[in-house]
Amino acid sequence: MSSRIEQIIEEIEEYVDSCKYQPLSTTKIVVNKEEIEELLRELRLKTPDEIKRYQKIISNKDAILEDAQAKADALLADAQAKAQELVTQHEIMQKAYVQANETINAANRQAQEIVDSATQDANSIRLSSITYTDDMMATIASILSQTLEDAGGKYRVFIEALQNCLDVVNQNRQELAPQTAQAAAMSNAYHEEQAPPANDNMLDGMEEN
Repeated sequence: MSSRIEQIIEEIEEYVDSCKYQPLSTTKIVVNKEEIEELLRELRLKTPDEIKRYQKIISNKDAILEDAQAKADALLADAQAKAQELVTQHEIMQKAYVQANETINAANRQAQEIVDSATQDANSIRLSSITYTDDMMATIASILSQTLEDAGGKYRVFIEALQNCLDVVNQNRQELAPQTAQAAAMSNAYHEEQAPPANDNMLDGMEEN
């Protein structure tokens, strides 16, 4: 059964796959900011829980080793008890000692095998957990980097388009400047021609008086 964080990563991948490409582009997509932020927000909330879960798995290494050591100690104690029993029951003490040493040596070998196997299992669990966590973080980093790159490219193209429009407008105004100045001069001359001779009228009025 997959974890929730794996499900969120799959949802992000499905969402990215479902996004439409930007016009005239086969690599850049249009992302709904609210939807991607919601998925990333949940991912940030779930990630600490997932890491704690894998830390708990790693911590089980100590429990495995302790259990193995307890079994080994119990096995040694039983072997020593049997050895003592052999020494007590058998009349030939040397034979009893030999049998006791063989029993103890066999118990030691078996106990060491248990400890070695438990250590190998615990290290394997720890390595798998660390590897999985690192792969998960790498996937998240890749998705975030791609999202940031796409967003930055989109706004960069938008700003460049606005700047191009502004440059065209300024260039057109410069080309029209001589004609605009000429039209203004003609307009001023026309108004001056149409204006009544105020001073002549005033002189005529004074003469009639």
